[in-house]
Amino acid sequence: MDPLRKTTLLLFLLALWPLTSFAQKAPKGKDQLVTISTPMGDMKLILFDNTPRHKENFLKLAREGAYNGTTFHRVVDGFMIQGGDLKTKEGNPAGIDYSVPAEILPKYKHKRGAVAGARLGDHVNPQRASSGSQFYIVENHHGTPQLDEAYSVFGQVVDGLDVIDKIAEQPKDGRDRPLSDIRMTVKVEEVKKKKIAKKYGYDYSQH
Repeated sequence: MDPLRKTTLLLFLLALWPLTSFAQKAPKGKDQLVTISTPMGDMKLILFDNTPRHKENFLKLAREGAYNGTTFHRVVDGFMIQGGDLKTKEGNPAGIDYSVPAEILPKYKHKRGAVAGARLGDHVNPQRASSGSQFYIVENHHGTPQLDEAYSVFGQVVDGLDVIDKIAEQPKDGRDRPLSDIRMTVKVEEVKKKKIAKKYGYDYSQH
């Protein structure tokens, strides 16, 4: 290829680069934006398409209002906050008697704000299936890499990370249960991915 043609091709590719970059930053379609409201504030999170069973199950419970009135019943400052146990609702309703098959993907790490399925230990749950309703959110600012590839990470908090800290700091008893109930309500909204990416700085290429 002669130098002139090579230069022309290079300029053409450079002209296309910003368009390609913009396309990656402007995902198409809609996603479900989940809002968990607590006395300490709101957390907004996105659930991963690559963990469809966990995503579908969480959205189903949220839309049915099953999580409304449940508590963050276990909090460990510097580690995580855990909630979603239906037995913590007022009136002591029955819990959930099913589990969600593990969807443990190495690319999803236990970084700050990661949402994952709580579960029983390996000795009674070698398949590492998640609880049908209980979940936890990583509070440690450096993440909890010791849990990577052992639990199903299926979402990420994109706004309200400070709320996780506030919940984790609450006074608790010897079983890590807050002395005052921290109840939640959960809402699901259909929002354009483009808006989520722009407003919360969420990178859908990692989705």
